[in-house]
Amino acid sequence: MARASSNLKLNKRDFAFMAGAVLLIAFIYLLASQISCAIGFPLDDSWIHQTYARNLALRGEWAFRPGIPSAGSTSPLWSALLAIGFLLHLSPFIWTFFLGAITLFSLAVLCEWAIRTLVESYQPRFPWIGIFIAFEWHLAWAAMSGMETLLHGLIVTTVLVLLMTNSPRYLPLGLLTGLSVWVRPDGLTLLGPVLLTIVLIEKDSRSRLTAIVRYIIGFGSLFVPYLLFNLAIGGAPMPNTFYAKQAEYASWQTIPIITRLGQMMLQLLVGPSLMLLPAVIGWLVKSVRQKIWGSLSALIWCAGYFFLYISRLPVYQHGRYLMPAMPILFLFGLLAFAEFDKGKMFARYHWIAQTIWRASIVMLSIGFIFLGAKSYAQDVTVIESEMVVTAKWVAANLPQDALIAAHDIGALGFFDYHELIDLAGLVSPDVIPFIRDEPRLSNYLNQRGADYLITFPDFYPLMTANAEKTFVTNSPTTLILGQKNMVVYRWKSP
Repeated sequence: MARASSNLKLNKRDFAFMAGAVLLIAFIYLLASQISCAIGFPLDDSWIHQTYARNLALRGEWAFRPGIPSAGSTSPLWSALLAIGFLLHLSPFIWTFFLGAITLFSLAVLCEWAIRTLVESYQPRFPWIGIFIAFEWHLAWAAMSGMETLLHGLIVTTVLVLLMTNSPRYLPLGLLTGLSVWVRPDGLTLLGPVLLTIVLIEKDSRSRLTAIVRYIIGFGSLFVPYLLFNLAIGGAPMPNTFYAKQAEYASWQTIPIITRLGQMMLQLLVGPSLMLLPAVIGWLVKSVRQKIWGSLSALIWCAGYFFLYISRLPVYQHGRYLMPAMPILFLFGLLAFAEFDKGKMFARYHWIAQTIWRASIVMLSIGFIFLGAKSYAQDVTVIESEMVVTAKWVAANLPQDALIAAHDIGALGFFDYHELIDLAGLVSPDVIPFIRDEPRLSNYLNQRGADYLITFPDFYPLMTANAEKTFVTNSPTTLILGQKNMVVYRWKSP
């Protein structure tokens, strides 16, 4: 239950500590990136958002290629926010990292406030919950990734925290749910916990109906325009990525579920989150015993979200598809830990367990500040030395009228202006039905008259087996990681 207490109020000192933590972690990550290679993004998809943002700001078009509208951006809201940076004539890095840092700071403040509200014994002189969130390496990586991931996590966490603190403001909850879909389509999953909570906590049928109507009005006022936007741009109610990713990773769905669960747990528990797992279980037990319906709804959503993703998409790149659910998962653990920390579970020996648990969380948090920065820098180096180098070479060396087929189009879209065939289906949705069928893709490239194919060799082993190499990045970082370099092939139609 929420409580009224002077301790709930965050003061300027609390905000300063959390802002300082965010600035410090951002500095460490960007410094590691600069030392390793250059300031950049750890994902090629980040450049897709930048390309949409630039075309929106400078041309007033929702397009990846100027003059060709397309629904290839997973997150229209994120791309629109990035466009502000281009309108202000700022470097895409400066504005994007600023947005990421603001999002991480907001998430830290939200989690600090939530625990002060939900745990009466938590009366800190130092906002260590917010500091933990700012330093957690998955969240820091997401903040500096150039992607919409952490913004989605912030909106999701806000909705679920409002449910957990018994805030019956159903119209705003509906608006937040609708807004979340503009960030990622899986924001639709928030319908479940909100509606479940309404059914469980409202006292009678009339109040339930009133609450549901208010919630649906708020949700529909933003969700209907989202559907109309996608229909107008791409001819389908969801962005192309919604369909393309599921088609591309269909083979993942054939892997035994136990194996996928194991891979998911490995990604989730690498870092200080490992020490929070017992606390998450403890919070679940408490929520069931005390019938804390908001928390139970949030816990059910979290488990469902993880299962939904591992059933459809692979767990890779530090579990980036799972990251929007990580803040609320960590919050469950931190809630239980905060209660344990001030409790007396083991009587006079409680301080021993308390000290060991505290020390473990602190040491892992500090250690993974640097391990996370190293991983981030490595990811940036791969993108810079493979995708960005290739895109700049293509822009400078290939004929202007060349038609290029590529699987990774982000950097190509930003640094190069050749006509593209997107083999991942984001801006070429006609390839989605045969997205991993190499013979059909080859025929498609022949029919379109493609001149070049840009890809990693192991993505399309049949298509690249006898193709002529025109350019190879020769990035040593990629080779050290046991992967092959990106290649520009000359595509010769029969």
